[in-house]
Amino acid sequence: MDQERHERLTALRRALHRHPEPAWCEYWTTSRIVDELERIGVDELLVGPELLDGDARMAVPDETTLREWHDRARESGARADVLEQCAGGFTGALATVERGDGPTVALRVDIDALPITESDERAHAPAEAGFRSSTEGYMHACGHDAHAAIGVGVLDAVVESDFSGTFKLLFQPAEEVIGGGKAVAESGVLDDVDHLLALHIGLDHPTGEVVAGVNGFLAVRQFEAEFRGESAHAGGHPAAGRDAVQALATAVQNLHAIRRHGDGATRVNAGVVSGGTASNIVPERATIEGEVRGETTALMEYMSERAESVVTHAAGMHGCESELATVAEAPSAESDPGLADVVYAVAEGVAGVDSVRHSAPLGGSEDATYLMERVQKRGGRATFVGVGTDHPGGHHTPTFDVDERSLEIGVDVLAGAIERLW
Repeated sequence: MDQERHERLTALRRALHRHPEPAWCEYWTTSRIVDELERIGVDELLVGPELLDGDARMAVPDETTLREWHDRARESGARADVLEQCAGGFTGALATVERGDGPTVALRVDIDALPITESDERAHAPAEAGFRSSTEGYMHACGHDAHAAIGVGVLDAVVESDFSGTFKLLFQPAEEVIGGGKAVAESGVLDDVDHLLALHIGLDHPTGEVVAGVNGFLAVRQFEAEFRGESAHAGGHPAAGRDAVQALATAVQNLHAIRRHGDGATRVNAGVVSGGTASNIVPERATIEGEVRGETTALMEYMSERAESVVTHAAGMHGCESELATVAEAPSAESDPGLADVVYAVAEGVAGVDSVRHSAPLGGSEDATYLMERVQKRGGRATFVGVGTDHPGGHHTPTFDVDERSLEIGVDVLAGAIERLW
C-alpha cells in the first residue's frame, strides 16, 4: 500500500472514530462511507432499506432514539440524500463492482459503535491525538471504525487490480446488538455469492498476526423477561401484594443454576435486572435482560428452553405472571478450511505479517454467522478472518484502540485473497 492510501485510510478511521453511532443509528457513518464509495466508483450502490429485510431487523431502538441520532447526524454534516434513504434506522451500504467473468466474492465489515464513555486520559492515543469520540457516552470500542476503513481500502485495491469477477462490499449495521446480520441475509443480496469473507480486528491477537479462519462462534439468544405481580403497601398490607422482584430474584438464581450440557460449552447471564418503584411498595413489575449461548445452535436452544422454564416457574412460585421475548439472536458457524487456505497463503507473503494461524477460537458471538450460513447453504464458502492489532485496553473497554499499522495489513491480506479467487 502506498503512503497516500495509508494516510487516507488512517484519516477515515479517525473520522469514524470521532463520530460513533450505535446500532441502527449509523446515519453519519453511512453518509461518510457513501462519500468514499462514490469517490472510488462502483457499478451499483445500495443504501439502507435496499439491502435489508425490514421485518428481520432485531433490537431496533424506539422512534425517539432513531430520530435523535438522525438529527444529530444532520447537524454533523451528513448528506440529506443519504439521511432520507436511511430514515427509520435503515442504515448500512452495499457496493458492487463488476469485472467480467469470474466468481462473486463478498467482504462483510460492520460499522456500529458501543454505549461506552471513551477514556480522556493523555495516555489514550485518540485523546492525545485529538480524535477521541465527540459524542459522550459512545465510542468505537471494538474496532468497527477500523473495519470500515479497511473495507474502503480493499475496494480501492480491488478496483485497481486484475480481479476478474464480481466483488461485493457490505457495510453492515447493528452487529453489536446482534441485530443486522439476519436482516441482510434474508434480503437476498448475497444469495449469488461464491466466497464470503468477514473481518474482525484484534480479538486478542497482536499486530502482525492473521487468523485465516476464525471458529468457535457461540450461538446466542438475547431475551427480555417481564414479571407482573400486584402492588400493595409493604408495611400495612404486605400479604396483599404479589412481589415481582421476588419472582425476578428467584429467576436470576436459577438461571445461573441451569445444568450445563455435556456436548459443549454453554453460557447464561442476567445482565440487567430492574424493578420496583419505592421501598414501601410491594413491586408489581420487574424485568431481566439476559442472554444464553451455546457452542452450537442446538446447545443454545437447550439453554433457551431451560431459561424459559426457569422464568415461568419462578413467576408461578410467587403468584406472578411472566413473559419472555427474544430480542436478538445469531446461530453458530464454521469457517470453510479451503477458503481459509487461500487467506493463509496470501497472508504469508504480506509485509508486516509475522505470524499466520489457520484457525483460532472466537469464544464469543457474531451475527456474521447469519451471512456465513446463508452463503454456505447455497453452495458457497465463507471464512471469518482475524487481523491482529495491539490494543492497550480490551474490547468493549474505555481504553480500547487499534494499532493503525493493522489497517494496511488488513487491506493487503483481504484484497490479495479476493484477487486470488478467480
